[in-house]
Order: sequence, then C-alpha cells, then structure tokens
Amino acid sequence: MDSATLSIFNNLFSSVAEEMGVTLEQAAYSPNIKERLDFSCAVFLGDGRMLAQAAHIPVHLGAMPASVQAAITECAPFAPGDVVMLNDPYLGGNHLPDITMVSPVFVSPPSANTHHPSPNTRHPSPEFFVASRAHHADVGGMSPGSMPLSRELYQEGVIIPPIKIVAAGKRNEAAWKLFLRNVRTPVERAGDAAAQIAAHTIGAKRLLEIVTRYGLEETMVQARSLIAYASRLTEAAIAKISAGTYVFTDYLDNDGQSENPIPICVTLTAAEKRLTVDFSGTSPAVRGNLNTVPAVAESAVAYCVRCIALALLDADLPMNDGAFAPVEVICPEGSLVNPRPPHAVAAGNVETSQRITDAVFGAFAQALPTLIPAASQGTMNNFTFGGVTADGPFAYYETNGGGLGAGPAAVGGSGMHAHMSNTLNTPIEALEVTFPIRVHQYAYRAHSGGKGRHRGGNGLIREMEFLAPVNATIMSERRERGPYGLEGGEDGLPGRNLLIRDGQEKLLPGKITLDLEPGDRIQIKTPGGGGWGNSPENR
Repeated sequence: MDSATLSIFNNLFSSVAEEMGVTLEQAAYSPNIKERLDFSCAVFLGDGRMLAQAAHIPVHLGAMPASVQAAITECAPFAPGDVVMLNDPYLGGNHLPDITMVSPVFVSPPSANTHHPSPNTRHPSPEFFVASRAHHADVGGMSPGSMPLSRELYQEGVIIPPIKIVAAGKRNEAAWKLFLRNVRTPVERAGDAAAQIAAHTIGAKRLLEIVTRYGLEETMVQARSLIAYASRLTEAAIAKISAGTYVFTDYLDNDGQSENPIPICVTLTAAEKRLTVDFSGTSPAVRGNLNTVPAVAESAVAYCVRCIALALLDADLPMNDGAFAPVEVICPEGSLVNPRPPHAVAAGNVETSQRITDAVFGAFAQALPTLIPAASQGTMNNFTFGGVTADGPFAYYETNGGGLGAGPAAVGGSGMHAHMSNTLNTPIEALEVTFPIRVHQYAYRAHSGGKGRHRGGNGLIREMEFLAPVNATIMSERRERGPYGLEGGEDGLPGRNLLIRDGQEKLLPGKITLDLEPGDRIQIKTPGGGGWGNSPENR
C-alpha cells in the first residue's frame, strides 16, 4: 500500500472515534464526562481487532479490546440496532464505574425485513464494531462514587455482564430499570448511557460514509494494511532496543486493609523484534481493591510500548491491534495483575495501572537510559463524595493531576494528568454550581518536584469545603514514597491528604472513607515528579 493512501485511511478511521467522542461529550449529563472528559471511543473490525481509537484515556483504550471480544463471545449473533452493555471486570471490563458499550456496524444488507427487525432474525456478521467506555460517577456499591475501600467485587457496585441493552433497536426495559434502580443518581446515569448510544450512532454513520465513498473491498484492504503496518513499526522500534533482560520493581503503598507495601515486579526481555513483559514476582492478589485484571495490565504495557516506539521512530504509530502484536504480556494467575473473582478491583484500574507504568518504564530506563524520564506522580488521587440535599441525591468523582517526571531533555510539567489518566480537571465553576461545595484553593504545590539536572514538575493543592453532609472517599497512592528520580535525580515529594475541621489539620491516610459535616474541608496535595540527572544542588 502507498503511504499516502494509508495515511488517509488512518486519519479517516481515527476521525470516526474522535467524532464519537465529541458527540459523547456534548450529550453527556455528568460533569465527570462533560467537563473532565473521562471517556474513550474506538473502532473495531468485525472480528474484534481494534482498528482505530481517539486520543482519549490510555487505561480505557488498551483494555477495550477485551470488552469487544467479550461482547462477541457472549452476545453473538448480532443484528442492526444492537447495543451491548457491560462493566464486569472478569468478563471484559476493567472496574465497575467504567461502563462499556459495543455496537455492531453492518455494511452488507441484512437478509430479513429491515423495517421491522427481530432479535431472532439471522444476519451476516458485522463488518465493524464501534465501542465507548465512560466512567459513570456512581454505579452503586458501599459508598457514593463507587470507589470504596472494598474487599470484594460485590461491594463496588452493580455488576453487568455483557448483555444486549438494546436488541434490534429496541431497548431492554427490564435490564435498563434494573441498572438504574441500583445506582444513586439514576437520571444522570440514564443521560450518560444515552449519550454513549448516541455516540455509537454517529460512529456507525461515519463508517458507512467511508465505505460508500471507497467501497467495502478497498476499505477492508486498507484496514488490514494499517494493522500490518502498525505491527511492523512496533517490531522496528523493539529492534532498536539492545537485546537483553531488564528487571525493575516498584511498590504500591498499601491496599487500604493493611500497611504492607505491595511489590510490582517487571521482567522485560527484548529479543530481535519481540518483547516479553513478565509480571512474575509481583505480589499475590491482595485483600483490598488494588487488584487489576490482565486487560488493564496489558493496557499499561501497550501505552509504554507506544511511547517508546514514538520516541525511537521517526513515524507516527497507528494505535490498533497491530501495535500490540509483537508484545507478549505474562500475568501469573492469582497475582495482583490476574486475580481470581470475586477479588475487589476498583482501584486497580486507576492506581495499580499507574504503578505498572512506572515499573515498566523503570525497566526500559535500564535499556534506554538517555530516553526515559523519571517517574511522574504515579497516582490519580481519586476523590469521590456524595449525599442527599433537598434537590435529591448527588455523587461526584474526580481525579487530580500532579507533577510529571523530568527527562533527559527537559524539566517535568506541573499540575498535569500523567500516563494512564488523560482527563481534564473539573472547573471550579462547574463544581460549585452542581454540588454543595466551595473550593478554597486550587494551586501548584511549590517545590514538590524532585531536584536534578532537570527538576520534576510540581504537584497540585486542591482544597474543598463541604456545605452539606457527605460521605467521601480518597483513594490515592504515592503517599509513603515519592516518584523515583533517574540518573541521579531526586525523588518527587509524596502526596498528602488532610482533613481541616474547626481550624485544625489532621493528616489522613492515602485510602480512607469518612463522613464530613458542613464546614469540613478536604485538602489533597498531589505528588511531584521525579528529577532527572545529577546537578550541583543534589550531589
């Protein structure tokens, strides 16, 4: 295939996912999706291979192929107008607040009456699928925001296996009502779920426009060529890494149920055009909710490999199934990265994925010491709260940025989301108009980045006062040990969580649920990034 045509189709397919994202953002109800953009969209071939994705959330996108495969396995055959809904981490999901929807896209004319399709009507296999994953601010469970200090999956919210929430264009009202009855904010959930379905409608329409313009045969030839091209590029990047085995271990602070640090061990083996990432030696599954399913571990690895490939090659790497093909990920059964159900996993998606990224980059730093930056904040600083006012129940979820690790060429960025998180912040105006809170401080955390030839970026300070009683949960990491520096650079400062009550400050642990009264304040200080390289001030 000539490069110009391949580039055109790469952008065409990617633009479908991007426009799906714009539709979801504009149609959503919740600040978490509309303001923070905590969602992702992608396009797949009919066999479940990812064809293109938008530049959304890395932890969503790398794990989404597992959702599409689960939808195919559990819900085939498909008909026009079907929409599969799921969030079960052990059946294609990643954690319960992330609800995934998958829709088939048919190009070939169906073999039955198109005006009144039936779920029982036989159709040819779809040529494409479109999929979206959105973080819903509450899906039930033991605390508002559905990010509790859980010990089993059942405490984290409503569990949805892959089901056809819409079959042949007709919504499954019983399943829809069951879902909404199990959440604290049903109107908001219904609006956000409907926005996902609307995004799928746009995605299907745009794919059919591409096929109408270029023909199905040419479209599929280019799709397969893009996947093969991505595989060749990843192989070329791996070939630039010195053959060998590189080992790195990093630690999670604790699981919220004990004070024991949790090791994540990575053994990275580069050989010719293949890369193996082995998590043997990683902690067994823990009692708390930092466990994560293999799809999330694979997502973190895929993100790291893509970053390396982009840095090593003078070419843009299409993000599709081919980009993963030369990489093998080994997740030992029963470990933190491959737990058995019903282990809790709520924080594994947001916190463990970040530490996996740190560990994988730490291993890569041994092979590519002049390329890899120091560790970034290594946490999403998850904060959820909810309660009831005269206007009804409310629930909110947010993540907070921090310091980025400095690199060989530059200082680290400050107050930014890093690695597996790619959201925006929720503007103060949107927060205060929607929820009974007042934001007292939102600022950079000065001098929190690690010293070095290039200094790590600064974290943030976010302080909120509550104007009504709430139940709140903080789920954060890097409170015991800061993000690591590299090549002589110092570690960034660990984060700190504070309760301010009656003018007195109380240091909180990294993971806690507490009841707050009007006038109480929560202050979250996020970690700074690690420094890179020796300098006179840190020798």
